[in-house]
Amino acid sequence: MTARPLRPVAPPGHPLALLLGGLPHAAWLARLEDRRIVAANAEAARWFAGEGATPEALLGCAADAVAASPEDLAWWLGASHGDRSPLYSDTLVGTRDGRTRPVSRSIRVVELPLHEGAPAEPLVLVTVQDRSAEVALQGQREELLAELQGTLEATADGIVVTDLAGRLRVFNRRFAELFELPEALLSQGDDAALRDALVSRLAQPAADARRLLAPVPEGVGSERFELQGGRILERVARPLLQDGRGNGSVWSFRDLTERLASAQRIETLSRTDPLTGLANRGSLAEHVRRLLEAPPEPGRGAGRAEPGTTSLSLLVVDLDRFGYINDTLGHEVGNEVLLDVARRIQSCLRKGDLLARVGGDQFAIVVSPADTAFAEKLAARVLAEVKKPCTVGDATFTLTCSIGVALAPSHGREADPLMRRAEQAMRAVKDAGRGNWRLHQARTEVDWRSHMKLDHAMRQALVSNRFRLNYQPQVSLETGAITGAEALLRWRDPEMGEVPPGRFIKVAEDSGFIVQLGEWVLRTAVGQAARWHAQGRGLPVAVNVSALQFQQNHFVERVAESIEMAGIPPRLLELELTESILLHDEGGEMLKRLEALARLGVQMSIDDFGTGYSSLAYLKRIPVSKLKIDRAFIAGLPDDDGNAAIVRAILQMARALGKTVIAEGVESEAQRQFLQDSGCDEFQGWLYAPALDVLSFEQRLPILADPSPTPHRRRSPRIRLVSG
Repeated sequence: MTARPLRPVAPPGHPLALLLGGLPHAAWLARLEDRRIVAANAEAARWFAGEGATPEALLGCAADAVAASPEDLAWWLGASHGDRSPLYSDTLVGTRDGRTRPVSRSIRVVELPLHEGAPAEPLVLVTVQDRSAEVALQGQREELLAELQGTLEATADGIVVTDLAGRLRVFNRRFAELFELPEALLSQGDDAALRDALVSRLAQPAADARRLLAPVPEGVGSERFELQGGRILERVARPLLQDGRGNGSVWSFRDLTERLASAQRIETLSRTDPLTGLANRGSLAEHVRRLLEAPPEPGRGAGRAEPGTTSLSLLVVDLDRFGYINDTLGHEVGNEVLLDVARRIQSCLRKGDLLARVGGDQFAIVVSPADTAFAEKLAARVLAEVKKPCTVGDATFTLTCSIGVALAPSHGREADPLMRRAEQAMRAVKDAGRGNWRLHQARTEVDWRSHMKLDHAMRQALVSNRFRLNYQPQVSLETGAITGAEALLRWRDPEMGEVPPGRFIKVAEDSGFIVQLGEWVLRTAVGQAARWHAQGRGLPVAVNVSALQFQQNHFVERVAESIEMAGIPPRLLELELTESILLHDEGGEMLKRLEALARLGVQMSIDDFGTGYSSLAYLKRIPVSKLKIDRAFIAGLPDDDGNAAIVRAILQMARALGKTVIAEGVESEAQRQFLQDSGCDEFQGWLYAPALDVLSFEQRLPILADPSPTPHRRRSPRIRLVSG
């Protein structure tokens, strides 16, 4: 930058130049009359003449060209019209290096002589202070404040800062939302009104107002406040420190309402049954523990036990055949029935007694104090209440239940053994016919040990080939000819002697050993059918199949393999299935297996028909060709009118469905004659023969002239009563 000086300027060493050189900021002097710079310091030269320039580079230059901000130009214009007022402002100036810098600039007129002995004249002193660092720091501070504000607004907690006097200095939007502060109040800046609004939101203003925003020392734990409407807030306070000294407090408020509600729901779910709302098994165990550990509570009224005797009774109530309701009426109806049963049982209890749901259709009752007599009365009331007719929607039916009772401390001092023994007593009721109650007997545990011993002996017997099959003839009521044989399992043990099936079959089913046992029976029976077939006797052999065996994934394949290995026509094997197999058919899997067996050519029958809860619609769909009337309905024929009506109804239904009917347990000629007159197809029982060994069975078969298969010759029924 160059300019031709119009008048002399202050040379180096001039007092004015020395004065400007002592200033820390860029500065120069210009004549007011021609705006020419007459003195400058090195900082001004570096800014406006370039790095390394000396002050002389600015001498004679136009002052309004060196700093040409709008404020500078306006001041010089005003000065030319006589306005010499000082100018102090923050502005931006362009420097020699092309940068624009924020500065604080001062312009004022001073009276100074340019030369020694010369009169003072008006000069313009311009100083420019670099504000780059200050502006940068201010920007960082504003950015930090913006980040802090954004963080405060983004947090889920309400934040408020108070000073040492307790005045609210700043708070975030969440704080206002938690206390539902009106928008108009937020913009007023009225601290007293804000505090009054906060206090008015408290559920207990008198108790909580003083401690809501009271200063607290560092390290004090959280406190909780309840607001009107039930919202729960947790407050945490920390001192606000500045230079190591307290300058106020920072408060954090967190809404715990949903968290506490969720925790309560989880606690409730963990301790209660979700359907009925009753206590669950875990809650029952805790209740029993508290009762047994607590000192005796006098004056509980009826059922009070004498000191040192029974202090608690636990009753396990299990609904009888409840699965039939779910399977026939649906689970929604089943749930309504469970709710109704829970209400009925609850109506039988005293205040303080506990009712829990501990299984799908199983409830437990804890009464204390209660002795045996009181437990008996309660069990009778529950049996009677549950037995009352139940109506759900358009379905009306009658339920029964089986109840087992255990007493503390005689049967146990903890919930688990008491439950186990009450359940054992309940199962004993089930085995005895259901619909009753029973007190736990110590021999029950002995029975379980006996079951374990029997299970082990069975497994050893299978390995040692001690099982055998006997065959009971199945006879045509029309011709008197043997039409088939039912394979019946028998077992003689070296120590126990002849073990009846009624004793070991149930144990095998409970332990799961029935699957292995059933496979052995299947292979052995099919093998015998093959031998008879080879002799020319195409005699079907019926094999009982347990529900557990039928449910095995590879059951159909096992049947097919047995038939193929024996080389017999599939029609010579008949599988006797229980109704329970048909009842528990989730997703139609059992029906698919029945259809697969039918495609295989195997005959199938339903054993013990009439004792279960079969759906007639389902019975119509399944590929079963024969129904077997249970011996319970044959007993008493022909004199028992009820049994006679049931048998006729079964026969009529079977004819409508095109199915063959066989009656088991026929022991008298009168029974056989009734069945023949009623249209039954076949029978088996001691009237003709018990289950026979193979040799004895074959003696009753017709003698074949040659080994080729021949059909049975029709003949008149000739039945004789046998014994043994």
